[in-house]
Amino acid sequence: MTATGGAQAPTRVAVIGAGQWGQQHARVFSAHPASLLCAVVARRRERAEERAAQWGARPYTSIGEMLASERPDLVTMSLPNEGHFEATLEVIEAGVPLLVEKPLVFDLAQADELIEAAARRDLFFAINFNHRFAETVRRAKGAIDAGELGELVFATWRFGGEPGTSLHPHANLIETQCHGLDMLELLCGPVRSVMAQMTNKTQGVYSTLAVALEFASGAVGSLVGSYDSSYAYPWAQLLEVNGTSGRLLVQDTVKRLDISMAGDETRRVWEAGYFNDVDREFHRTFDKHADALLRALRAGDEPPVHARAGRRALELAQLIIRSFEDGQRVAVPVPEPASR
Repeated sequence: MTATGGAQAPTRVAVIGAGQWGQQHARVFSAHPASLLCAVVARRRERAEERAAQWGARPYTSIGEMLASERPDLVTMSLPNEGHFEATLEVIEAGVPLLVEKPLVFDLAQADELIEAAARRDLFFAINFNHRFAETVRRAKGAIDAGELGELVFATWRFGGEPGTSLHPHANLIETQCHGLDMLELLCGPVRSVMAQMTNKTQGVYSTLAVALEFASGAVGSLVGSYDSSYAYPWAQLLEVNGTSGRLLVQDTVKRLDISMAGDETRRVWEAGYFNDVDREFHRTFDKHADALLRALRAGDEPPVHARAGRRALELAQLIIRSFEDGQRVAVPVPEPASR
């Protein structure tokens, strides 16, 4: 990102992964005015060539070869969920700033290894918790921070759809409900304890779960996640935060925000307007994250969502699993503010 003619040159970005969400990575960084998509890495040569040709980049099947040839300023990772660790570590050890998809990994020891390896190199290391960048969530957090809801009392997250391809017995919790765990702590503060119930009646894995939460503030909450549902259903995702003075509801992440005040039968509603396709479309939450991420990287700042947030979601997930297996409530370490 050296300066040319007094202006900062575009950030050279390489995308590792050519699947459905890798396409979103390529779309975003090929179109952003501050970035240049230089490479696409895929496991199969024909897929790499197809994707690279589509987005005007060069194809690779080797991460090491791509790093040596392209010398990118940023690598983004969108690999199958259970294949994150080795590729992420390779990029970290090469000293290249990176953005990874959720989940960070499935194993907490591996998460710690990645976080520590990046920290030793003072490396820019981000994770794509893109739900944070929905307009509904931005407005919800603003209302909570402004005290509009009063003292928070309870919060609910529900998210259900079809299963992915991961074979891990707790894939739903780790790879999908990580969004809910991150969102609940973003809005309500750190979780202090968890207690879980799960079922494996349909797929032989724990495809549906319910978790009772206690926040450090004294508020309580619940999380329900399922791979025995459908993203085609209305209200596939629901977020509710209730305080002593009011309540807010977020529907389907980007669709609608309702804010109601106690004792008042009217409500304040936000929905994207007729021409506002950006805020209406879920994929565009990633565009907003990428915009904030590029600004931070180019300014030498910390990522807007550090990979530590992915480690925290995994830590919560592992404690939820322990709660289910032991049949009892499990205490959660409350992180220092700087770790979020």
